Amino acid sequence: MRGLFGNDWNWIVAGLASAALLIGLSALTQFPFLVSAVISVLVFAGLVFVLAPRQLFEGLDLSTMNGSRVAFARELLAQAQPAADRLTAAAGSIADKDMKAKVKNLSDIAADVISKVEQKPDTAPSVRRFLTYYVPQAAEVAEGYATLANRRAPSQARLAKVGAVIAKLQDAFVHYADSLADSELGTLDVDLRLIQESLKEDIGR
Repeated sequence: MRGLFGNDWNWIVAGLASAALLIGLSALTQFPFLVSAVISVLVFAGLVFVLAPRQLFEGLDLSTMNGSRVAFARELLAQAQPAADRLTAAAGSIADKDMKAKVKNLSDIAADVISKVEQKPDTAPSVRRFLTYYVPQAAEVAEGYATLANRRAPSQARLAKVGAVIAKLQDAFVHYADSLADSELGTLDVDLRLIQESLKEDIGR
């Protein structure tokens, strides 16, 4: 049942909060213990739902979408999200401001692509390699940089080598983000041509 309503974190926090509330109500108020217990249980149940992590495609009407494409997008995002989270964490652990900004940029692009694919599962094939290869690899490289930089005597040559790869990854991330935007604009040129032809027919220009 826990799997349906989040992970360990929301259950632990809800349990601690409701336990503290029960102790507080019992010790500091005149509420009967049974009433305090009922209130604590209700608070626990509410917090479990409120603190539960957001689910993929939450709020979308999946009945209007192709089931196999949604399943494909779900599989890709399930692989990419943990790596994107690692990338965000790695950015936070890097002291060098320039490198931190570069890794943060990778993290922002990954989050943006994941969000767009979630909103439009049909676009998933155009960024499959990005989600399954580049995001996990970027997380691995960023974590490696952070580990190297945190050594007492880090190798500047190795840091420079890893930094160069991170710079190249930025180009790849931008490329795939733009390719996703291009896929969303797939019919724009056709639409513009049809509009221009209609305007010329209707108003002569």
